[in-house]
Amino acid sequence: MKEKLAKSGEATPPLRGSQINIGIGEADRSAIAGGLSHLLADTYTLYLTTHNFHWNVTGPMFNTLHQMFMAQYTELWTAVDPIAERIRSLGHAAPGSYAQFGALASIQDAPATPPKALEMVRILVEGHEAVARTARGMFPLADQAGDEPTADLLTQRLTVHEQTAWMLRSLLEE
Repeated sequence: MKEKLAKSGEATPPLRGSQINIGIGEADRSAIAGGLSHLLADTYTLYLTTHNFHWNVTGPMFNTLHQMFMAQYTELWTAVDPIAERIRSLGHAAPGSYAQFGALASIQDAPATPPKALEMVRILVEGHEAVARTARGMFPLADQAGDEPTADLLTQRLTVHEQTAWMLRSLLEE
């Protein structure tokens, strides 16, 4: 993850103002904030895709998927704030523009033409798995820095994304 962050550059510069002395050095806080910026971008992109699919799903599974997608995009919407606030707690600005999210996200935006219902499910499985990989890739950074709040946040996000991917994958089985 550190190599990926070094190649892509720091997500946001450290904020000016009072010194931060929370027991995590600036270099580690910067690396963790950069990783969390990728997680935020992935989460927000997946939120937009899921909400798009909620609006545009059709077919015999409409009601089931419409309701499921609503529960999923609501959870994702709720998740972005704690991620952004953790970035801020580490002394960095949280990314918040479409351009920043597009540059930082590891998942693709939703297709311009809404796919069929089961293709939507497949795309969301891939999205949740990608977000889980992004979160999991940050554990060494958080562990090395002794950053338990970030590790806790990552554990919570992993639980949600792995479980959601499993539930969506179950719909694809024959």
